[in-house]
Amino acid sequence: MVNAHAIDALKQALRKLPGVGPKTAQRMAFHLLERDREGAVEIAAAINRAVDSVVHCRRCNTLSEKELCDICSSVKREAEILCVVETPADLEAIEQAGVFRGMYFVLMGHLSPLDGIGPDDLGFDRLRRVLETESIEEVIIATNLTTEGEVTSEYIRELTESAGCRITRLARGLPMGGELEYMDPGTLTQAFEDRRTV
Repeated sequence: MVNAHAIDALKQALRKLPGVGPKTAQRMAFHLLERDREGAVEIAAAINRAVDSVVHCRRCNTLSEKELCDICSSVKREAEILCVVETPADLEAIEQAGVFRGMYFVLMGHLSPLDGIGPDDLGFDRLRRVLETESIEEVIIATNLTTEGEVTSEYIRELTESAGCRITRLARGLPMGGELEYMDPGTLTQAFEDRRTV
């Protein structure tokens, strides 16, 4: 049985990926080392490049290679409508569906007291600044329809009430327990069209 420190370190590193357990990490590590060393080098270079160059957009908090992401720097977006999502993957899912032309704010997670994630661990201070400094007419709450997403939604609603803008929530066309990044464009379109005031 192979038991080298470098291989063990690779397996442990791969386990940091979501959904990757010990057996999957082992299969991935051995595949890269046995059959695709060129692919391993390419993956390593891409990860290093991304870690070195990707930052948070200073306005919407999403991941970007520039100080201001392409969406926030676009003059073609509806700047008075703000969609609050949990993750960059949620933003990407909505963009791919092509159903929304406003601006975003990315929290980088959701409230989860059991996991020790409170308001100070997310982008709520930055969201408050956006609401105070920009002319936002509507805030669309687009958190996931999970228990944590609902708690986060309520916190956003309370935070947003003082801004005096319309507050809506994506319609329940999204299944409870569902996550935005896995929704098809038709479901996302319906959810945006049927959003409601909260």
